[in-house]
Amino acid sequence: MNVLLVNGSPHKEGCTFTALSEIAATLKSEGVGSTLFWIGNGPVQGCAACYKCRSGHEGCVFQDEIYTALMEKIRACDGIIIGSPVYYAGPSGSLCALLDRVFFSGAAALSRKPGACIVNCRRGGASAAFDRLNKYFSLLQMPVITSQYWNSTHGTVPEETRKDLEGMQTMRVLARNMAHFLKSRAAAGLPFPEMEPRASTNFIRD
Repeated sequence: MNVLLVNGSPHKEGCTFTALSEIAATLKSEGVGSTLFWIGNGPVQGCAACYKCRSGHEGCVFQDEIYTALMEKIRACDGIIIGSPVYYAGPSGSLCALLDRVFFSGAAALSRKPGACIVNCRRGGASAAFDRLNKYFSLLQMPVITSQYWNSTHGTVPEETRKDLEGMQTMRVLARNMAHFLKSRAAAGLPFPEMEPRASTNFIRD
């Protein structure tokens, strides 16, 4: 079992990394592996709404390195936890640009895998950023793994984040719940419910 931990911060080993590292250590203690993936701090192509990924093209039409690398990790993982700093009460713009493409063009690789998100802020905006990221999971029938509180830590540098005792505990509880879910699913061995053909309608009709 392996959980993909996505670091959506431009800082490779900053506060978001610190929170994800606590999760990784706890998963290891539960016998579950993890892979940390940093999206980097370079420019990220957003979705162009070309719909070519839905009309025969395999994956996103923009086959840049960050996209292809992340999709490779997603196909190999059993669950995913996405981490982001909080900017203007929302997740990192680069992260959202990448996730828009990944969740739309790579839906088959993510569908029904358990997911969770974590955010780090200095003071406020965590709940709004947390809510924004959770919406990705709900569109792909992904079970959302929860913790004892909304998954946020506070700090402007890693040392401060480590001092957020409740936040770090929330990360550990989240990791244990993810491990328990993965183990329970594997032990049960139940098939997924049958999927209905997708019905897609617009609000404005003739």
